Amino acid sequence: MAQYGMATTTIKSTYSLDVESVRASEDLAGRWGVSKSEALRRAIRSEAGRQPARGGDALEALDQLPASLRSRNVVDLEQWAREVESERRAAGRRLGSETR
Repeated sequence: MAQYGMATTTIKSTYSLDVESVRASEDLAGRWGVSKSEALRRAIRSEAGRQPARGGDALEALDQLPASLRSRNVVDLEQWAREVESERRAAGRRLGSETR
């Protein structure tokens, strides 16, 4: 019994590539035994799978910031927090005295 795969929708597109990229795509296609289009599809899918999604990771990056700063000794976060709190209190006292 013959098995048939599902049809794949393709879209013809035109891209401008430098000579080095064309040679690399031809080399990959030859090594993999596929067309240049298939080699480019595979390379794009591979890289897309390795890269983090954009936009949705903003909160995760913000959550990781303190640990990153600590590990690189960029900022003493505890000292910074104390200074910010002190500044907030001082500003609150100034605002309180201005309204009296």
